[in-house]
Amino acid sequence: MEQKTKVHAEEGKQDLTITRDFELPVELLFRAHAEHDLIEQWMSNAWTTTKLPKFEAKKHGSYQLESSDAQGNVVFRANGVIHEFNPNKKITRTFEMENTPFGVQLECYEFEPLSSETSRLNMHVIYESITQRDQVLKMPFAQGLGMAHDRMQEILGKLK
Repeated sequence: MEQKTKVHAEEGKQDLTITRDFELPVELLFRAHAEHDLIEQWMSNAWTTTKLPKFEAKKHGSYQLESSDAQGNVVFRANGVIHEFNPNKKITRTFEMENTPFGVQLECYEFEPLSSETSRLNMHVIYESITQRDQVLKMPFAQGLGMAHDRMQEILGKLK
């Protein structure tokens, strides 16, 4: 089955682009990235529960997220700073996975209306180095992101 979330990584570059079309109005797609409760829902799955101990959806805001397994053990933590927060248009933020060799990455999320009921998420992710980007791509990164986007579509599709 073809992945709906497309990851494009050009050889020899330290960035990548990600695109995904959603059957959601742009306002709802933006809310999925700007509202605490919605983020926790679509970022959780059958194996882990994601919580945001801190989330300030605004310019100069910051966030922390953590995912725990069924026994309550934290298996993943990340944090960052929000540099740009333009409702229904763009979010620019940093993202740093804790307890990993990966450094800070810069993420630009652009929300594009395609029609009154559909929209596209365009992500541009810049890593500290080509090596770092390539290490991330060796992980099941694209599959995990695709699954999260599928959950986002499912959960937010019920809110339309």
